[in-house]
Amino acid sequence: MALLLFLLLVAVALGLIGVVVEGLFYLLIIGMVIVVAEVVYLAVRTKNAGRRRVR
Repeated sequence: MALLLFLLLVAVALGLIGVVVEGLFYLLIIGMVIVVAEVVYLAVRTKNAGRRRVR
């Protein structure tokens, strides 16, 4: 979970730098891709969390 929070922080930082600094728009795109990947990962993880077997 700490890794996901760290990646979210990195994505926000890249997004801010991409918006503020002229010519670094690609950093904003990279930040958005990281956020989308995290959302997909969390969605898959929470979907599968309820399907664990009880022994």
